[in-house]
Amino acid sequence: MVFVGVEGAPKDQCGQGSSGFPAVTVDETPVVAEKPFVTIDSKGLYYLNIPEVKSKTSGVEWAGSQKVGFEHVFVAKEGDSAADINKQLAKGMHVVITPGTYVLQESLKVVKAGTVVLGLGLPIMVAGNGDSVIEVGDVDGVRVAGMILEAGPVASPTLVQWGTGKYKGSAKNPGVISDVFGRVGGPARYPNVETTTMLNIASGNVVGDNLWLWRADHTAAGTTTPADNPCQTGMNITGDDVTMYGLAVEHTLKDLTSWTGEGGSTYFYQSEMPYGVDQKGWGDAGYVGYRVGDGVKAHKAFGVGVYHFFRDYVVTCDTAIAVPDALVDSFHSPLAVFLNGNGVVKHVINKLGGETKSDGKGGAIVATYCGGGPAPGPSPGPSPGPSPGPSPGPSPGPSPGPSPGPSPGPSPTPSCNVGDTVTCPGSAATCAGNQCCPDASTCPSASDDFSGCSQPKTVDCTKGALSWILA
Repeated sequence: MVFVGVEGAPKDQCGQGSSGFPAVTVDETPVVAEKPFVTIDSKGLYYLNIPEVKSKTSGVEWAGSQKVGFEHVFVAKEGDSAADINKQLAKGMHVVITPGTYVLQESLKVVKAGTVVLGLGLPIMVAGNGDSVIEVGDVDGVRVAGMILEAGPVASPTLVQWGTGKYKGSAKNPGVISDVFGRVGGPARYPNVETTTMLNIASGNVVGDNLWLWRADHTAAGTTTPADNPCQTGMNITGDDVTMYGLAVEHTLKDLTSWTGEGGSTYFYQSEMPYGVDQKGWGDAGYVGYRVGDGVKAHKAFGVGVYHFFRDYVVTCDTAIAVPDALVDSFHSPLAVFLNGNGVVKHVINKLGGETKSDGKGGAIVATYCGGGPAPGPSPGPSPGPSPGPSPGPSPGPSPGPSPGPSPGPSPTPSCNVGDTVTCPGSAATCAGNQCCPDASTCPSASDDFSGCSQPKTVDCTKGALSWILA
């Protein structure tokens, strides 16, 4: 679990350590603004409340919202066209969208600074004619919140286009997108739908809070293959200083998230690789769950998790997360998870961290990379089913159950080099280098100077021959 700006949060614990509770704890929320909301006063007058942007906060804060009368708000109803809504946006009106399904024949164009587009009851906004659902111009302080974005029958480049790529944005007045869920496939509305990406952020200083971007692993018609409802990448971020909280991206056909903007940060990320891909289409292509571009100098992430369930083919992936080597230490508690099915992910991040694959017993296998500090090898957990259905509501994915204790006698481990992936003594779990086994003993392939585990090695395979260490 990831706690950001939460008072009374548990102590930070990378992986399934002796406490048995993996947690990532960040004391302060760097920058955030709550989702806009509607209130009514004692006279029956409605107001749109726009919470202010806050920095370096912790705990609950109720004060600090701009209150706007509904004479400045256009209330969209099912049946209103994109052209109707765009006329109001061009006038500088805020827009509140009531529940319903809106098949848009053109993008909603947000061109005025400080505009709010707020959905009530999660209205479904369909890209009906090959355009994006929403285009945000090079302006500050825009808020988009509370809706489902759906790909349509004509292929679109993206569902949300935020900025042109020419605007740095404002750190004091960032754009904010909250509680927005994208889906490519799911309902029986169209036989097949398509978009290249779901969210494309090209402006700087944009904040995302609670986003789930889902290419359907199953639809109303049944399970899907890579030919069905194609989407290449869930989120593509080229803008600088973009911050994401509670981000989930699932089942796209190439890198699930691609981040080439500078100064980005993510606080909780859950992703799941596509089910029906094969070795050529996924493993050999080198696609990953989370990629930071080779030229990026600054990026940090807390609690990035990549899950895999290769349903139809045996697929071997080199890594779950790919970043420039200089940024590995900026990733706090990244993890990979085998859910079910076939294949293996060999490393958590770049060439680091243990592999995740079936242990033959049935159940999830988790590997967490903790750098130079304590880290468990993969450990059995409950076997989750496939990802949630097409009704979006972000699901952070399964949490692994507690690791079992070691078997009565250790199993032999061959000689190895420092950093090799090896089997933990008395367990089906594996570890790699400076990590800890489920029983808190030091990995057999750890370096001699590593002291990050609560127990020393019980087996040392780095000496050229298997060595048992007697207490």
